[in-house]
Amino acid sequence: MTWYQTITLLEILFGVLFLGLYIGYLWRVKRVAEFFGQRPHGVWVKFVLRHLYLILIVIAILGPSFGAMKKEIKTIGKDLYIAIDLSASMNATDVQPSRLEKTKQEVERLITRFNSDRIGLIVFGDDAYIQSPLTYDQNALQLYTRTLYTRLLPNTGTDYEPVLKLALDKFGQLGNSPAAEQKARVLVLISDGEDFGDDVEQLAEQLREQNIRVFTLGVGTTEGSRIPQGNGFKHDNDGNVVITKLQPEPLVKLAELTNGQYFEVNDRISEISKLVSAINNIEGELRESKTIDVTANKYVYPLALALVLILLDALLTIKIVRI
Repeated sequence: MTWYQTITLLEILFGVLFLGLYIGYLWRVKRVAEFFGQRPHGVWVKFVLRHLYLILIVIAILGPSFGAMKKEIKTIGKDLYIAIDLSASMNATDVQPSRLEKTKQEVERLITRFNSDRIGLIVFGDDAYIQSPLTYDQNALQLYTRTLYTRLLPNTGTDYEPVLKLALDKFGQLGNSPAAEQKARVLVLISDGEDFGDDVEQLAEQLREQNIRVFTLGVGTTEGSRIPQGNGFKHDNDGNVVITKLQPEPLVKLAELTNGQYFEVNDRISEISKLVSAINNIEGELRESKTIDVTANKYVYPLALALVLILLDALLTIKIVRI
């Protein structure tokens, strides 16, 4: 037999206190009975009964476990890359504190929701780079996420072509075998939708053929805002203040071409939970299967017996002193 809990000093102190108070009660009953010239033998019935159900309650709290059985444990996981746009427009403040800071907060939440999945980080602008390879280490992934800023990359534009090519390359390293094609592979692309690159339809078709789904997350608002730069705001070549707006169309199109879905995040809504649900609905790869010995907590039996004794204690009346 094993126990789910162990007796601590606190339980021992409460037990000693209860015993001490009950002994004091017995002493008073004895003195009253002697005053009337009687022997309070009936009090010991209650003493035994109450201490018996107290012991049973303590046993139930400790959780007696017995009856070992075999249980199969399966770990199902996916390979998931999160690609984060680090272009200058991600500094816009139409989403507080900024699009990028909001993205980092949501990505940290996202990482914690996939315990059995390998996750990697990609950063992109005009080009794309691996920030973290696929790993189970969530603490490292969150640390990498917190250190992201737009000046991490040399250029400030946005082009989806390099990040899609990089995802194809990294997922393609698994090979083209039937087993590799059955693996659940997902790319989560987070951006404000401003794509200044070439048409990505051909790359999206290759992703779909290799069973790589792209889920896109648009960050920003359609009203848009200015882009902070230095002590002021970014201007175009004509001296006008640049206004950046969320452009969901390219993100929606990319998701549809790869059998993925489009979601959105701003100050009013956060569809991260919907994104998590959509990814979880994809059948993952069997990572590990093992059989372990488990025992069942049988606390209900001593607890039920204790309740019966408590009911008996309430119904049983014993006269200690007869006058």
